[in-house]
Amino acid sequence: MNMTSIDVIIFFVYLIGITIFGSSFYRQNKTSSAFTLGDNTIPGWVIGMSIFATFVSSISYLALPGQAFMTNWNAFVFSLSIPVAMIVAVKIFVPHYRKVNSPSAYTYLENRFGSWARIYVSTCYLLTQLMRIGIILYLLALAIEAIFGWDIATIIIVTGLTVIVYSVLGGIQAVVWTDAIQGIILIAGALFCTGYILLDLPGGPEQLFTIALEQDKFSLGSFDLNIYESTFWVVFVYGIFINLQNYGIDQNYVQRYVAARSDREAKRSALYGGLLYIPVSMLFLFIGTALFVFYTTSAAQLPAELMDPNQSDRVFPYFIVRELPAGITGLLIASIFAAGMSTISTSLNSSATVFLTDYYERHFKRVATEKDSMRVLYTSSFLIGIIGICIGLSLINVTSALDAWWKLSSIFSGGMLGLFLLGIFTHTQNTLGAIAGVLVGILVIAWLSLSKLFQLEETLGYQIHSYLTIVLGTTAIFLVGFLFSYFKKSSESNKTEHVTK
Repeated sequence: MNMTSIDVIIFFVYLIGITIFGSSFYRQNKTSSAFTLGDNTIPGWVIGMSIFATFVSSISYLALPGQAFMTNWNAFVFSLSIPVAMIVAVKIFVPHYRKVNSPSAYTYLENRFGSWARIYVSTCYLLTQLMRIGIILYLLALAIEAIFGWDIATIIIVTGLTVIVYSVLGGIQAVVWTDAIQGIILIAGALFCTGYILLDLPGGPEQLFTIALEQDKFSLGSFDLNIYESTFWVVFVYGIFINLQNYGIDQNYVQRYVAARSDREAKRSALYGGLLYIPVSMLFLFIGTALFVFYTTSAAQLPAELMDPNQSDRVFPYFIVRELPAGITGLLIASIFAAGMSTISTSLNSSATVFLTDYYERHFKRVATEKDSMRVLYTSSFLIGIIGICIGLSLINVTSALDAWWKLSSIFSGGMLGLFLLGIFTHTQNTLGAIAGVLVGILVIAWLSLSKLFQLEETLGYQIHSYLTIVLGTTAIFLVGFLFSYFKKSSESNKTEHVTK
C-alpha cells in the first residue's frame, strides 16, 4: 500500500504527543486515590468521553464498516439495545456504586455473598482483561502491518510499551483525558471519511441510497422468531445482556462512575458516554455501506482477497491508504490507533485498581501506606501490560485461537452479571443459593460454548446461536439463585409461624 512521508510523520507525532500528554499527569498522581479515582476532580464531560472511547475499540472501528460492506446493518441492533441498559445503569447501577464508594466494582459482592464472590468475579475480570489487552494489541498490529508493512511483533511491543508508559505515570487522569482526545479524533476521522466518500461517488449521495436500498444494505436483519440465526430479536436481547454486563459490573466503567465529582455528573457521564456510541456506530456502518457503493460504481477495484468475508476488517484501512489525500491518511490511521490505545489504557488502570483493592489491601496488607499502595499500582500496571504484550505476541500466526478464547472466556465471565443481578434484586442473604446459581450458570455456558466449539450441535440435534449463550447462562444463575432464596425465605417463615403457634 502507498504511504507518504507526511502520513508516517503525522502518525508518529500523534503517538509521541499522546504519550507526553498522558505522562504529564505524573505530578498530580502521588496517591492511590489520585491514581484510581483522580481525587474525584475529573470533569463530567471527560468521563463521558472516556466511557465512550472505552466502548469503541479499534476492533469496532474496523469490524463495523467491514460488516456493513459485506452484509447489512444487523450489527446496529446491538446499538439499539444500549438505551435499555443505560436506563438501568442510571437508575440502579450508578447510584449503587456511588453509595458503596469503593474503587472496585466487586466490593459489593463480598458484602452481599462473602469473599468467595469477590475473588471469583475479580479473578474472571483480570483474566478477561489480560486476554483483551493481548487480542487488541494483536488485531491492531494486523491492521497497521497491512497499512505500513511493518513487523507485527514490533508493532505489538511498541504499542504496548507506549500505553504502559503514560498509563503508569499518569494514572486514571492520564487514561480518561487521553481517552477523551482519542474519542474526539476517531469521531472526527470517521466524519471526514464519510464526507469524502460521499463527494467522491460518481452519482453523489443520491446514488449511495439508491444502490444501498436496492441491495437491502440497510436491513437490520430478519424479524423471524428463531434462535438459530442473528435475527433482529436475537441481537437485541444479546445486546441488552452484554450492555448490562458492560455498564453494570465492568470495572472499566464502574471506576469512572465513582471517579465523577457528584452523583449527578456520574449519571450524566454514564448516559452520554453510552448513548454517544449509537450515532457513532451508525456512522461506522454507513461508512461500510458507502464503501460498498464506492467500489461498485467507481473505477477503483478491491483486491480479490479483500472480498473474502474473513478479510472484511481490512477494507476500510485499504480505502484510507489508497483513496484519501496525503496527511489525511495519517490522521485516519492515528484515529484507528487511538481507538485501540484507549481500550488498552483503561484495562491497565482498572486491572491495577482491582489488584490493589481486591487482593493486596484485602488479603495481604489491610492498612497499607500510600507508598506501599502506589508501589503496588505501578508494579501491577507494568506487569499486566507486559503480560498483555506477551499474549499478543503469542497470538501471531494462531488466529484460530481467538475464537476459542472468546468461547472459553465466556464460560468464566458469564457468571458475573447473573451473580450481581441476584444480589441487587433479591434480599435474602443466601450464599448457598448464589453458589448453586453460579455453578449451574457456568455449566450452561460451558455446555453451549463447548458444544459449538467442538461442533456437536448437529450431532446432538439442536442449534442455538452463540449470542444466546450469555443470555441463557445469566438467566440460569438468576433463576436458580432466586428460587433458592425464595424457598429459604418460605422455610424461615414457616418455622417462625410454627414457633409462634
